[in-house]
Amino acid sequence: MSESVFLAETDLAARGVPSRYPAWLDVLQSATGLFLALFMWGHMFFVASILLGKTAMWSITRLFEGYFFLGASYPRLVSGVAACVFLVFVAHALLAARKFPLSYRQYRVMRAHTRAMRHEDSTLWMWQIYTGFSLFFLASAHLYQMLVWPQNIGPYASSDRIWSDGLWPFYLLMLLAVELHGGIGLYRLCVKWGWPRLSRGLLKKLKWALTAFFLTLGILTLAAYMKIGYEHRLNYGERYHPDTLPQWLLPFAPSGEFSDPPALPPAAEGKEA
Repeated sequence: MSESVFLAETDLAARGVPSRYPAWLDVLQSATGLFLALFMWGHMFFVASILLGKTAMWSITRLFEGYFFLGASYPRLVSGVAACVFLVFVAHALLAARKFPLSYRQYRVMRAHTRAMRHEDSTLWMWQIYTGFSLFFLASAHLYQMLVWPQNIGPYASSDRIWSDGLWPFYLLMLLAVELHGGIGLYRLCVKWGWPRLSRGLLKKLKWALTAFFLTLGILTLAAYMKIGYEHRLNYGERYHPDTLPQWLLPFAPSGEFSDPPALPPAAEGKEA
């Protein structure tokens, strides 16, 4: 078939040159998804600092509030970060929604095809739709909390929110949804863009290993906050403030804010024979 006949029969001649707009939207969807996945992993490590102790988590929180380089805490800095992440999150959700089924009938057809084919990647994509839909509500609520009440972050404040305010089921559901969605999304990005150049089987193993690691870390972290919240329930609303900081961190704290840590007792001298 000649090129002119093909163009005429497919009506491509009337349409002109195909638009690159959908391709650029795919690039933006991939870029925003990659940013959110990497941010999610970094956020998980910061939140998990509670496993190293209350002072470690307090120090990480104050770091993001500018305490160690501005001389005082400015929680609105956290609000600024939350606002930027929320904008990227909304953009990613809108870009991803282009590929979601637009009606229940389309969803039933897609689900029937997925079950009939028994194709693992298609099943993973279905789970990405489920988790993405749930995150539209769960992550939005969490980001709104960080945007409006950034001062309520800390060893006691966060633990009170999780235990005394009864939000631990909310955070557990969000943990499951975000880790599954992010892990599947990164796997699909690797397959789509061909980097790293590994087989799909190996990429899936890496994906499930990372998902298992971050789920385990997240559950241990949530359990630590619940334990602290339970122990602190009678002092709800009290804020944690350490008596001192590690020696290496003291020079970065505002002058006179902390005293030097107590000196260790000298080693006992050996007895004379």
